[in-house]
Amino acid sequence: MLFVNARYPLPNTQNQVPNTLLMLEYQIHTFPNGIRVVHKEVPHTKITHCGIMLDMGSRDEKPHQQGLAHFWEHMAFKGTKKHKSFYILNRLEAVGGELNAYTTKEKVCFHASVLDLHFEKAVELVADITFNSIFPESQLEKERGVILEEMSMYYDSLEDAIQDDFDAIVFQNHQLGANILGTQESVKAFKRQDLQDFIEENLDTHRIVFSSIGNMNFESVVQTVSKYLEAIPEKISENIRQAPPVNETQVLEIKRASTQAHCVMGRQAYTMHDERRLPFFMLTNLLGGQGMNSRFNLSLREKHGLVYGIDASYNTFVDTGFFGIYYATDAKQLKKANDLIWKEMQLLADQPLTKAQLQAVKNQMMGQLAMAEESNMSFMLMMAKSLLDSNRIESLTEIFDAIKAVSVEQLQEIAKVMFEPSTMSKLTFVPKGKG
Repeated sequence: MLFVNARYPLPNTQNQVPNTLLMLEYQIHTFPNGIRVVHKEVPHTKITHCGIMLDMGSRDEKPHQQGLAHFWEHMAFKGTKKHKSFYILNRLEAVGGELNAYTTKEKVCFHASVLDLHFEKAVELVADITFNSIFPESQLEKERGVILEEMSMYYDSLEDAIQDDFDAIVFQNHQLGANILGTQESVKAFKRQDLQDFIEENLDTHRIVFSSIGNMNFESVVQTVSKYLEAIPEKISENIRQAPPVNETQVLEIKRASTQAHCVMGRQAYTMHDERRLPFFMLTNLLGGQGMNSRFNLSLREKHGLVYGIDASYNTFVDTGFFGIYYATDAKQLKKANDLIWKEMQLLADQPLTKAQLQAVKNQMMGQLAMAEESNMSFMLMMAKSLLDSNRIESLTEIFDAIKAVSVEQLQEIAKVMFEPSTMSKLTFVPKGKG
């Protein structure tokens, strides 16, 4: 959920939460080393989802380390102190389970899904690759080639490439603007010691959460997890994240080999702890959310036939946020598409929503949230992220109450600030030979 963590200050990781906290829908236990276990018991399911999420990501890399967090995610599967790569890749797959991982700007996560009778196998394996990977030199060279191919694939996808390039504009001279994959130069230069140094500098056991969801009671989960995580030595990182500067807006046009023009526009936005976060997400959802009834979709696609799809997104970080709009269209239609986008944003700034429109926005968001909570995998990951970011997990009832409390005046005031054209940067890839 994109706004579960709103309105709450970042926890002080030096202070431990009470050893065991009983919540309405989930339970939390904290080991002496600071690692927390959060579990939600869900009857009538045979599948268990679990994972370890660490509060460290690509933004924590130093300039010469760009891409290391993602490289670690890959190399974690290539061998540990106890197991070789084949064992790791086959252990859960052989019983119909899945093992996976991902890296974001602020998080690294290793997670698994299995039948509940294989829960301990999943816990043991996820813990092993998180804390005991040895990064064999032979495997490092192979994976370097895999990641370089992944980078080439992203560069060839203009939809991905333009958004990575736009990050560098919005977060200029800051690691949030760096590509998670790194650069060809940095990836080619990585050594085993670089991975070990990055983990040593950033690993903090008070910023690690083991999250699970399934038809198991909390006591048995804690008992199982304790075998693999309680003995991990306590470690506190001295790394302090620096907020990005607010840069001057830029409007850039770059020629690329393509048949369509690709465009991204946007700016920095509210942090995950800002009270305006939820109302702004509502505005973003209204403009270009997942619903086919978004204003951008109705205008640019349904009414004018200018695009196949158009998206507005709002992502939050601990000290900033990102608002962006992406679409692709024929180069001859760029100006018309841009004019329609500005028109819709300006309309929200100039005219307050009617009571009926406001209620429709709220109803749609609450329905989307309720359906998102039906995904046990997503809920498991959300619990871990919420604990790391806000030291608590809001219930669906709390979120619904917050949505219901948003006023027309709040939305219009935020729209006036966030949709001001002079605060927006824009990057366009135009087909070569067309301007």
